[in-house]
Amino acid sequence: MARSPFHRILLFAWIVVLLMDGVHASDGDADPIYKACVEQCEKTGCVGEKCFQHCKFSSDGKPEGGPWYLQEPLYLQWKQWDCRSDCRYHCMLTREEEREKLGGKPVKYHGKWLFRRAYGFQEPVSVALSALNLAIQFHGWVSFFILIYYKLPLTPSKKNYYEYTGLWNIYGILSMNSWFWSAVFHSRDVELTEKLHFSSAVALLGFSLILAILRAFSVRNEASRVMVSTPVIAFVTTHILYLNCYNLDYGLNIKVCVTMGVAQLLIWAVWAGVTHHPSWSKLWVAVVGGGLAMLLEIYDFPPYHRFVDAHALWHATTIPLTYLWWSFAKDDAEFRTSSLHKKAK
Repeated sequence: MARSPFHRILLFAWIVVLLMDGVHASDGDADPIYKACVEQCEKTGCVGEKCFQHCKFSSDGKPEGGPWYLQEPLYLQWKQWDCRSDCRYHCMLTREEEREKLGGKPVKYHGKWLFRRAYGFQEPVSVALSALNLAIQFHGWVSFFILIYYKLPLTPSKKNYYEYTGLWNIYGILSMNSWFWSAVFHSRDVELTEKLHFSSAVALLGFSLILAILRAFSVRNEASRVMVSTPVIAFVTTHILYLNCYNLDYGLNIKVCVTMGVAQLLIWAVWAGVTHHPSWSKLWVAVVGGGLAMLLEIYDFPPYHRFVDAHALWHATTIPLTYLWWSFAKDDAEFRTSSLHKKAK
């Protein structure tokens, strides 16, 4: 029996749930050789022939030459490359090289894969792709703004006809904010940058879900929009507060983000299947591409040459999808404006 596109999307959502519960990796931070290396480094200040100024202490226990943040250039101080982080990083490198020679598979340390630093960036490929996504989002938002306010006809009261302009503007701002903090987080993973990255991503996904509901169901009345948006905003706010103030639960956050992502994909997919929108094909490509790209967020694998992992590949796939998504937004604005302008005449 042939399956409808809606059933295919539901099947994809079920596969996503199964994958979320099935991804595991061993922890290298429990390796006694790695732990001994870190302890030795913090005492001697060296890993093999590599030594760090931050780990040289005076008799009173303070780093020689003053605190580590006074020994670095101002533009590097926020990265917090202190004795412990340098010891952990170089001990991880040494241990992984030993494991590779013995034919062992890469493992996670402190819950994350080992990446090779480059030019002061912790995950250089993800930083570059996050910055490129930020640029594409900015280009898409600016082109949408110019189209709405300078190219499409306005009402006699000098307002635009498109009822979802404000929603797309908020979406653009939240998107750029999310990719900015993504670049910062992948540049240096500390508690503050991690919380800002997670919080901005959750806020973007929550608002994207609101946008999907309001546009797909053609909710135009302000009171109705508030009624629809309030539960989602309350849930997103609660989750963000939980992450920041109680427990930064990575596994829970992934499940929440994937659930909101799949929910909006389902809404857009069904709407694209039943509507006669002139750009339904762009929407379908964006939905299917977004669903496939989401698998990269779930299917985790060690970084290739310690630079490119599944998350970096996900960043790469979102670049063309972002361009297509804003193209759909502009087509939708033109379509609705044309229809309403004709009725107004």
